[in-house]
Amino acid sequence: MSASAPAAAIDAVLPQTQCTRCGYTGCRPYAEAIGAGEAAINQCPPGGAATIAALARLTGKPVQPLNPRNGVEGPDKVAVIDEAACIGCARCLPPCPVDAIIGTSRRMHTVLYALCTGCELCVAPCPVDCISIVPRTSLPAPAVPAPTAAQNRERFVAREARIQRRAGERRALLEARKRSAGQARSETPAR
Repeated sequence: MSASAPAAAIDAVLPQTQCTRCGYTGCRPYAEAIGAGEAAINQCPPGGAATIAALARLTGKPVQPLNPRNGVEGPDKVAVIDEAACIGCARCLPPCPVDAIIGTSRRMHTVLYALCTGCELCVAPCPVDCISIVPRTSLPAPAVPAPTAAQNRERFVAREARIQRRAGERRALLEARKRSAGQARSETPAR
């Protein structure tokens, strides 16, 4: 294929961790930038050399080493929460692109290892530093395999759809309240 490979084909090659280490807000925007010739094919640490090679074949661009500014290639990783240290602030929940962390405010949180992409986005918001990123192989037995790119994409798309739906519902509720308040004011007799 040429350097103008469609974004969907490029996106299909990416690991779908949605980690943002490429410098884009997720895998699809990175794929679109590659397709438009605006981004290099060597910016995906989770995909590493295998993804760079696949992108080179797809786009016709030369294979390059992973750009060190974007990170380093390593083993599949997973987030681990020190449950004894977790204060239940819930700050780790919104940044997780695949809803792999469960918990509620003021209660301990935990990671669903089978869903975690190891994106690291949950680490920075944690005010007590109780989240670590570790190699998936360091988890206690039985081994939990990493989710596939297709599973990651499916969970990310579902999460984004839910966020958009809730935002629409909230807008509709606020508009209904404004209309109701406006009607109540117009029906109130002047003094």
